[in-house]
Amino acid sequence: MSDRPELATWEDAVSWLRRQPDQRQLVIDAFYDDPLIAAAERYFASSEWQEVSKLLLGRSGTALDIGAGRGIASFALARESFTVTALEPDPSPIVGAAAIRALAMEAALPINVVEDFSERLPFADATFDVVFARAVLHHTRNLDDACREMCRVLRPGGIFIGLREHVISKEADLARFLDQHPLHRLYGGEHAFLLQRYIDALKGAGFSTVDVLSPLKSPINLFPYTTETLRVALVEKLSRRIPAGPFWRFMFSSRHIFQSLLSVAEPFDNRAGRLYSFVCHKARI
Repeated sequence: MSDRPELATWEDAVSWLRRQPDQRQLVIDAFYDDPLIAAAERYFASSEWQEVSKLLLGRSGTALDIGAGRGIASFALARESFTVTALEPDPSPIVGAAAIRALAMEAALPINVVEDFSERLPFADATFDVVFARAVLHHTRNLDDACREMCRVLRPGGIFIGLREHVISKEADLARFLDQHPLHRLYGGEHAFLLQRYIDALKGAGFSTVDVLSPLKSPINLFPYTTETLRVALVEKLSRRIPAGPFWRFMFSSRHIFQSLLSVAEPFDNRAGRLYSFVCHKARI
């Protein structure tokens, strides 16, 4: 990649990234490409959202999409027949509130946009049936306050889904993770926490259950890979390093065997910034 400039806003950073020919795949994987409605449709069809859709099965009503960005998750929630409120403090027409409004109008979907922050949600208690946050918790200015607010506005019996949160194994890993992150040096704002830090904040917020989806087992965290594309990529990588391609293809030929190998590998996965997701429930009164 060419030298990264000092950029003033997230919109500047994404606009600069989109101009780099060698970063086209990253732009597509992050859904930063235009037209926005095509990117939103692609997210709705993705393996990540198909897994989210299973978590939402049997639920309906109102949904709050926190840190909605360009609105791809708001779009998907609305396509699932939720009445959606998108919370996004950035007014940008490329990566913020204005982009969501334009997307909602073009798609004719019921998405209301509110420009505010997760630490002070401007909603009454027990307003939403679903609270959704994709890659948001690690960006919060105060994790505990944000989690408490998300629980507060959720109705009893409701579900909070927090996706794709960066995790480190020890505090010393944070600097290494930030140095390697392809977007952090453009604008900053990235962060990561210990896994237990997320869990403590969510439990402390008042959720009755906190289920953890680990990096190598959930399609949500694997995206943009699927289990199959990850298997193929690993075979190719191992074949380049160790000239025994047929052996690796044989070893990984079975989905069941490959899934078992991922389960064995998971306890040894200490990548700085690996992705976890959280599914939390609020107790019924």
